[in-house]
Amino acid sequence: MTLFNLVKCELRSIFTNPIILLTMFGGVVFYSFLYPLPYSHQTPTEQTITVVNLDNSLTSFQLERMVDATSQIKIAARAHSIEEAKQQFIEGKVTGILVIPEHFYKELLLGKSPTLSFAGDASYFLVYGAIVEGITGASGTLAAKARVNRMVMEGQPLEAASGQYASSIVNMKPTFNPEMGYVNYVVPAVFVLILQQTLIMSIGVVGGTQKFGKGYWTKQSSLRLILTRSSIFIATYYFLSMYYFGFSFDFYDIHRLAEPLTLLALLAPFLLSSCFIGSFLGAILPRRELVAVVVLISSMPLIFSAGFIWPLESVPQPMIWLSNLIPCTPAIQAFLKINQLGADFTQIMPQWSLLWGQCVAWGLLAWVVDKKYRLQLS
Repeated sequence: MTLFNLVKCELRSIFTNPIILLTMFGGVVFYSFLYPLPYSHQTPTEQTITVVNLDNSLTSFQLERMVDATSQIKIAARAHSIEEAKQQFIEGKVTGILVIPEHFYKELLLGKSPTLSFAGDASYFLVYGAIVEGITGASGTLAAKARVNRMVMEGQPLEAASGQYASSIVNMKPTFNPEMGYVNYVVPAVFVLILQQTLIMSIGVVGGTQKFGKGYWTKQSSLRLILTRSSIFIATYYFLSMYYFGFSFDFYDIHRLAEPLTLLALLAPFLLSSCFIGSFLGAILPRRELVAVVVLISSMPLIFSAGFIWPLESVPQPMIWLSNLIPCTPAIQAFLKINQLGADFTQIMPQWSLLWGQCVAWGLLAWVVDKKYRLQLS
Protein backbone atom coordinates (compact mmCIF):
# COMPACT_ATOMS: atom_id res chain seq x y z
CA MET A 1 0.00 0.00 0.00
CA THR A 2 1.32 3.41 -0.94
CA LEU A 3 1.63 6.24 1.57
CA PHE A 4 -1.18 8.11 -0.19
CA ASN A 5 -3.55 5.14 0.15
CA LEU A 6 -2.55 4.72 3.80
CA VAL A 7 -3.39 8.35 4.51
CA LYS A 8 -6.78 7.92 2.81
CA CYS A 9 -7.56 4.83 4.86
CA GLU A 10 -6.53 6.56 8.07
CA LEU A 11 -8.62 9.61 7.28
CA ARG A 12 -11.60 7.39 6.58
CA SER A 13 -11.22 5.42 9.82
CA ILE A 14 -10.83 8.62 11.87
CA PHE A 15 -13.43 10.90 10.36
CA THR A 16 -16.15 8.27 9.98
CA ASN A 17 -15.95 7.23 13.63
CA PRO A 18 -18.55 9.23 15.62
CA ILE A 19 -16.79 8.56 18.94
CA ILE A 20 -13.56 10.10 17.71
CA LEU A 21 -15.33 13.07 16.12
CA LEU A 22 -17.29 13.73 19.31
CA THR A 23 -14.12 13.51 21.41
CA MET A 24 -12.01 15.71 19.16
CA PHE A 25 -14.35 18.40 17.97
CA GLY A 26 -17.24 18.12 20.43
CA GLY A 27 -14.95 17.88 23.45
CA VAL A 28 -12.70 20.77 22.45
CA VAL A 29 -15.57 23.11 21.52
CA PHE A 30 -17.75 22.08 24.47
CA TYR A 31 -15.01 22.65 27.05
CA SER A 32 -14.04 25.96 25.49
CA PHE A 33 -17.36 27.31 26.77
CA LEU A 34 -17.97 25.09 29.80
CA TYR A 35 -14.70 25.40 31.69
CA PRO A 36 -14.25 29.22 31.64
CA LEU A 37 -17.89 29.72 32.71
CA PRO A 38 -17.20 29.75 36.50
CA TYR A 39 -14.45 32.33 35.91
CA SER A 40 -16.43 34.59 33.58
CA HIS A 41 -16.70 37.28 36.28
CA GLN A 42 -12.95 36.97 37.02
CA THR A 43 -13.33 37.10 40.83
CA PRO A 44 -16.11 36.08 43.26
CA THR A 45 -18.38 38.93 44.36
CA GLU A 46 -21.29 39.49 46.76
CA GLN A 47 -20.41 36.62 49.10
CA THR A 48 -23.04 36.37 51.83
CA ILE A 49 -21.94 36.64 55.46
CA THR A 50 -23.57 36.97 58.87
CA VAL A 51 -22.46 39.58 61.41
CA VAL A 52 -22.23 39.16 65.17
CA ASN A 53 -22.01 42.70 66.56
CA LEU A 54 -21.16 42.47 70.26
CA ASP A 55 -20.34 46.19 70.54
CA ASN A 56 -23.47 47.85 69.10
CA SER A 57 -21.78 51.25 68.87
CA LEU A 58 -22.20 53.72 66.03
CA THR A 59 -18.65 52.93 64.88
CA SER A 60 -19.34 49.19 64.78
CA PHE A 61 -22.48 49.80 62.70
CA GLN A 62 -20.41 52.00 60.42
CA LEU A 63 -17.99 49.11 59.95
CA GLU A 64 -20.93 46.89 59.00
CA ARG A 65 -22.03 49.37 56.34
CA MET A 66 -18.47 49.64 54.98
CA VAL A 67 -18.15 45.84 54.76
CA ASP A 68 -21.53 45.57 53.04
CA ALA A 69 -20.51 48.29 50.57
CA THR A 70 -17.53 46.29 49.27
CA SER A 71 -17.96 44.40 46.02
CA GLN A 72 -16.83 41.15 47.62
CA ILE A 73 -19.32 40.91 50.50
CA LYS A 74 -23.04 41.16 51.12
CA ILE A 75 -24.36 41.06 54.69
CA ALA A 76 -27.24 38.61 54.45
CA ALA A 77 -27.99 38.07 58.14
CA ARG A 78 -27.18 39.16 61.68
CA ALA A 79 -26.82 36.95 64.72
CA HIS A 80 -26.95 37.68 68.45
CA SER A 81 -24.28 35.12 69.34
CA ILE A 82 -21.40 33.27 67.77
CA GLU A 83 -23.23 29.95 68.19
CA GLU A 84 -26.19 31.29 66.22
CA ALA A 85 -23.84 32.49 63.48
CA LYS A 86 -22.14 29.08 63.37
CA GLN A 87 -25.51 27.41 62.88
CA GLN A 88 -26.35 29.74 59.98
CA PHE A 89 -23.00 28.91 58.43
CA ILE A 90 -23.42 25.14 58.87
CA GLU A 91 -26.91 25.26 57.34
CA GLY A 92 -25.45 26.98 54.26
CA LYS A 93 -27.38 30.22 54.66
CA VAL A 94 -24.14 32.25 54.57
CA THR A 95 -20.57 31.65 53.37
CA GLY A 96 -18.78 33.56 56.14
CA ILE A 97 -18.97 35.10 59.61
CA LEU A 98 -17.77 38.46 60.95
CA VAL A 99 -17.55 39.01 64.72
CA ILE A 100 -17.17 42.57 66.05
CA PRO A 101 -15.95 42.27 69.67
CA GLU A 102 -17.15 44.11 72.73
CA HIS A 103 -15.46 47.46 73.48
CA PHE A 104 -14.57 47.80 69.79
CA TYR A 105 -15.24 51.56 69.75
CA LYS A 106 -13.59 52.06 73.15
CA GLU A 107 -10.36 50.40 72.05
CA LEU A 108 -10.29 52.48 68.89
CA LEU A 109 -10.57 55.69 70.95
CA LEU A 110 -7.76 54.55 73.24
CA GLY A 111 -5.51 53.94 70.25
CA LYS A 112 -5.49 50.19 70.71
CA SER A 113 -5.99 47.62 67.96
CA PRO A 114 -9.26 45.74 68.47
CA THR A 115 -9.35 42.22 67.05
CA LEU A 116 -11.97 41.43 64.43
CA SER A 117 -12.77 37.76 63.95
CA PHE A 118 -13.96 36.40 60.64
CA ALA A 119 -14.42 32.90 59.30
CA GLY A 120 -15.21 31.17 56.05
CA ASP A 121 -14.97 27.80 54.35
CA ALA A 122 -11.32 27.66 53.26
CA SER A 123 -11.96 24.59 51.07
CA TYR A 124 -13.49 27.07 48.59
CA PHE A 125 -10.38 29.21 48.38
CA LEU A 126 -11.83 31.69 45.86
CA VAL A 127 -14.84 32.40 48.09
CA TYR A 128 -12.73 32.50 51.25
CA GLY A 129 -10.23 34.86 49.64
CA ALA A 130 -13.01 37.23 48.58
CA ILE A 131 -14.41 37.36 52.13
CA VAL A 132 -11.01 37.99 53.66
CA GLU A 133 -10.20 40.69 51.10
CA GLY A 134 -13.51 42.52 51.63
CA ILE A 135 -13.35 42.49 55.44
CA THR A 136 -9.68 43.41 55.52
CA GLY A 137 -10.20 46.34 53.16
CA ALA A 138 -13.16 47.74 55.08
CA SER A 139 -11.53 47.34 58.50
CA GLY A 140 -8.29 48.87 57.25
CA THR A 141 -10.18 51.89 55.94
CA LEU A 142 -12.00 52.35 59.25
CA ALA A 143 -8.74 52.03 61.19
CA ALA A 144 -7.14 54.68 59.00
CA LYS A 145 -10.09 56.99 59.58
CA ALA A 146 -9.87 56.52 63.36
CA ARG A 147 -6.15 57.24 63.32
CA VAL A 148 -6.64 60.43 61.28
CA ASN A 149 -9.36 61.60 63.68
CA ARG A 150 -7.08 61.02 66.66
CA MET A 151 -4.21 62.91 65.01
CA VAL A 152 -6.54 65.85 64.26
CA MET A 153 -7.71 65.86 67.89
CA GLU A 154 -4.05 66.03 68.94
CA GLY A 155 -3.66 69.25 66.93
CA GLN A 156 -2.30 68.14 63.56
CA PRO A 157 -3.81 69.71 60.43
CA LEU A 158 -6.25 67.45 58.57
CA GLU A 159 -4.19 67.45 55.37
CA ALA A 160 -1.02 66.44 57.22
CA ALA A 161 -2.84 63.78 59.24
CA SER A 162 -4.40 62.30 56.09
CA GLY A 163 -0.95 61.73 54.63
CA GLN A 164 0.64 60.35 57.82
CA TYR A 165 -1.87 57.80 59.07
CA ALA A 166 0.32 55.01 57.65
CA SER A 167 4.09 54.62 57.82
CA SER A 168 4.17 53.74 54.14
CA ILE A 169 1.83 53.99 51.19
CA VAL A 170 1.54 50.96 48.94
CA ASN A 171 1.00 51.58 45.24
CA MET A 172 0.25 48.14 43.82
CA LYS A 173 0.39 47.62 40.08
CA PRO A 174 -0.37 43.99 39.15
CA THR A 175 1.99 42.61 36.52
CA PHE A 176 0.86 40.14 33.82
CA ASN A 177 -2.67 40.03 35.28
CA PRO A 178 -4.01 43.60 35.55
CA GLU A 179 -7.59 42.44 36.13
CA MET A 180 -6.44 40.42 39.18
CA GLY A 181 -8.79 37.67 37.97
CA TYR A 182 -8.57 33.98 37.22
CA VAL A 183 -9.30 33.80 33.51
CA ASN A 184 -5.90 35.03 32.37
CA TYR A 185 -3.85 32.44 34.23
CA VAL A 186 -6.18 29.47 34.80
CA VAL A 187 -8.03 29.09 31.50
CA PRO A 188 -5.00 29.14 29.11
CA ALA A 189 -3.28 26.40 31.11
CA VAL A 190 -6.40 24.24 31.24
CA PHE A 191 -6.86 24.66 27.48
CA VAL A 192 -3.44 23.03 27.03
CA LEU A 193 -4.51 20.12 29.24
CA ILE A 194 -7.80 19.72 27.33
CA LEU A 195 -5.92 19.53 24.02
CA GLN A 196 -3.69 16.79 25.40
CA GLN A 197 -6.45 14.73 27.01
CA THR A 198 -8.82 14.79 24.03
CA LEU A 199 -5.94 13.97 21.67
CA ILE A 200 -4.84 10.99 23.77
CA MET A 201 -8.41 9.69 23.97
CA SER A 202 -9.03 10.09 20.23
CA ILE A 203 -5.90 8.36 19.03
CA GLY A 204 -6.27 5.73 21.76
CA VAL A 205 -9.75 4.88 20.51
CA VAL A 206 -8.40 4.39 16.97
CA GLY A 207 -5.64 2.06 18.17
CA GLY A 208 -7.94 0.19 20.54
CA THR A 209 -10.52 -0.32 17.80
CA GLN A 210 -8.02 -1.72 15.31
CA LYS A 211 -5.91 -3.73 17.76
CA PHE A 212 -7.70 -7.07 17.40
CA GLY A 213 -9.19 -6.59 13.92
CA LYS A 214 -7.95 -7.32 10.43
CA GLY A 215 -7.54 -4.54 7.92
CA TYR A 216 -5.15 -2.26 6.13
CA TRP A 217 -3.30 -1.49 9.38
CA THR A 218 -2.02 -5.07 9.66
CA LYS A 219 -0.22 -4.69 6.33
CA GLN A 220 1.81 -1.68 7.49
CA SER A 221 4.89 -1.51 9.64
CA SER A 222 4.34 -0.25 13.19
CA LEU A 223 6.56 2.79 12.69
CA ARG A 224 4.91 3.83 9.43
CA LEU A 225 1.40 3.44 10.80
CA ILE A 226 2.10 5.34 14.04
CA LEU A 227 3.83 8.22 12.28
CA THR A 228 1.13 8.53 9.61
CA ARG A 229 -1.68 8.45 12.16
CA SER A 230 0.12 10.92 14.41
CA SER A 231 0.70 13.32 11.51
CA ILE A 232 -3.03 13.39 10.71
CA PHE A 233 -3.97 14.06 14.33
CA ILE A 234 -1.28 16.71 14.72
CA ALA A 235 -2.52 18.56 11.63
CA THR A 236 -6.09 18.42 12.98
CA TYR A 237 -5.05 19.60 16.43
CA TYR A 238 -3.08 22.49 15.02
CA PHE A 239 -6.41 23.84 13.78
CA LEU A 240 -8.08 23.11 17.12
CA SER A 241 -5.19 24.87 18.88
CA MET A 242 -5.75 27.88 16.65
CA TYR A 243 -9.38 27.86 17.76
CA TYR A 244 -8.36 27.84 21.44
CA PHE A 245 -5.49 30.31 21.25
CA GLY A 246 -7.22 32.51 18.69
CA PHE A 247 -11.01 32.74 18.88
CA SER A 248 -11.37 31.58 22.50
CA PHE A 249 -8.69 33.97 23.76
CA ASP A 250 -10.38 36.87 22.00
CA PHE A 251 -13.80 35.76 23.25
CA TYR A 252 -12.66 35.79 26.90
CA ASP A 253 -10.31 38.80 26.52
CA ILE A 254 -7.28 36.71 27.45
CA HIS A 255 -3.93 38.37 26.84
CA ARG A 256 -1.91 36.93 23.96
CA LEU A 257 1.81 37.76 24.00
CA ALA A 258 3.25 34.66 22.29
CA GLU A 259 4.71 34.96 18.81
CA PRO A 260 2.85 32.65 16.37
CA LEU A 261 6.04 30.87 15.27
CA THR A 262 7.09 30.29 18.88
CA LEU A 263 3.67 28.85 19.66
CA LEU A 264 3.80 26.55 16.62
CA ALA A 265 7.27 25.35 17.61
CA LEU A 266 6.05 24.56 21.14
CA LEU A 267 2.98 22.72 19.90
CA ALA A 268 4.97 20.34 17.66
CA PRO A 269 6.64 18.17 20.37
CA PHE A 270 3.65 18.59 22.70
CA LEU A 271 1.16 17.18 20.20
CA LEU A 272 3.55 14.53 18.92
CA SER A 273 4.29 13.13 22.38
CA SER A 274 0.54 13.18 23.20
CA CYS A 275 -0.09 11.13 20.06
CA PHE A 276 2.49 8.57 21.14
CA ILE A 277 0.91 8.30 24.60
CA GLY A 278 -2.48 7.70 22.97
CA SER A 279 -1.02 5.00 20.72
CA PHE A 280 0.67 3.38 23.71
CA LEU A 281 -2.52 3.33 25.83
CA GLY A 282 -4.61 2.08 22.93
CA ALA A 283 -2.23 -0.85 22.49
CA ILE A 284 -1.81 -1.96 26.11
CA LEU A 285 -5.36 -1.52 27.45
CA PRO A 286 -7.72 -4.46 26.88
CA ARG A 287 -10.68 -2.30 25.82
CA ARG A 288 -10.71 0.99 23.98
CA GLU A 289 -13.08 2.73 26.42
CA LEU A 290 -10.51 2.29 29.18
CA VAL A 291 -8.37 4.93 27.48
CA ALA A 292 -10.94 7.58 28.41
CA VAL A 293 -11.10 6.27 31.98
CA VAL A 294 -7.33 6.50 32.45
CA VAL A 295 -7.19 9.97 30.90
CA LEU A 296 -10.05 11.35 33.00
CA ILE A 297 -8.63 9.95 36.25
CA SER A 298 -5.26 11.57 35.55
CA SER A 299 -6.67 15.03 34.81
CA MET A 300 -6.93 16.39 38.37
CA PRO A 301 -3.45 15.26 39.50
CA LEU A 302 -1.98 16.78 36.33
CA ILE A 303 -3.71 20.12 36.95
CA PHE A 304 -2.40 20.46 40.51
CA SER A 305 1.11 19.27 39.70
CA ALA A 306 1.63 21.59 36.73
CA GLY A 307 2.55 24.56 38.94
CA PHE A 308 -0.04 27.16 37.91
CA ILE A 309 -2.75 26.54 40.52
CA TRP A 310 -0.63 25.07 43.30
CA PRO A 311 2.98 26.30 43.67
CA LEU A 312 5.60 23.71 42.76
CA GLU A 313 7.47 24.47 45.98
CA SER A 314 4.55 22.94 47.89
CA VAL A 315 4.29 19.84 45.69
CA PRO A 316 6.21 16.69 46.76
CA GLN A 317 9.27 16.19 44.59
CA PRO A 318 8.33 12.65 43.49
CA MET A 319 5.03 13.99 42.16
CA ILE A 320 6.89 16.66 40.18
CA TRP A 321 9.15 13.99 38.68
CA LEU A 322 6.14 11.89 37.67
CA SER A 323 4.26 14.86 36.21
CA ASN A 324 7.28 15.76 34.07
CA LEU A 325 6.81 12.46 32.25
CA ILE A 326 3.55 13.81 30.79
CA PRO A 327 3.65 16.45 28.01
CA CYS A 328 1.13 18.86 29.51
CA THR A 329 3.36 19.74 32.48
CA PRO A 330 6.31 21.28 30.56
CA ALA A 331 3.91 22.50 27.86
CA ILE A 332 1.77 24.45 30.36
CA GLN A 333 4.81 25.96 32.04
CA ALA A 334 6.33 26.98 28.70
CA PHE A 335 3.05 28.31 27.32
CA LEU A 336 2.37 30.49 30.35
CA LYS A 337 5.87 31.92 30.06
CA ILE A 338 5.60 32.90 26.40
CA ASN A 339 1.94 33.89 26.32
CA GLN A 340 1.18 35.34 29.75
CA LEU A 341 4.63 36.56 30.82
CA GLY A 342 6.04 37.60 27.42
CA ALA A 343 9.11 35.32 27.53
CA ASP A 344 11.09 34.61 24.37
CA PHE A 345 11.90 31.18 22.95
CA THR A 346 15.28 30.88 24.65
CA GLN A 347 13.59 31.07 28.05
CA ILE A 348 11.48 27.96 27.40
CA MET A 349 14.32 25.82 26.03
CA PRO A 350 14.36 23.50 29.12
CA GLN A 351 10.65 22.70 28.68
CA TRP A 352 10.95 22.44 24.89
CA SER A 353 13.90 20.04 25.20
CA LEU A 354 12.00 17.97 27.76
CA LEU A 355 9.05 17.68 25.37
CA TRP A 356 11.31 16.35 22.60
CA GLY A 357 12.80 13.89 25.08
CA GLN A 358 9.27 12.72 25.88
CA CYS A 359 8.62 12.29 22.16
CA VAL A 360 11.54 9.88 21.90
CA ALA A 361 10.61 7.93 25.04
CA TRP A 362 6.87 7.65 24.38
CA GLY A 363 7.48 7.01 20.68
CA LEU A 364 9.71 4.03 21.49
CA LEU A 365 7.14 2.65 23.94
CA ALA A 366 4.32 3.02 21.40
CA TRP A 367 6.40 1.30 18.71
CA VAL A 368 7.44 -1.58 21.00
CA VAL A 369 3.92 -2.41 22.25
CA ASP A 370 2.40 -2.09 18.78
CA LYS A 371 5.04 -4.44 17.38
CA LYS A 372 4.39 -6.86 20.23
CA TYR A 373 0.67 -7.12 19.47
CA ARG A 374 1.37 -7.56 15.77
CA LEU A 375 3.57 -10.55 16.58
CA GLN A 376 0.79 -12.01 18.75
CA LEU A 377 -1.74 -11.62 15.95
CA SER A 378 0.58 -13.21 13.42
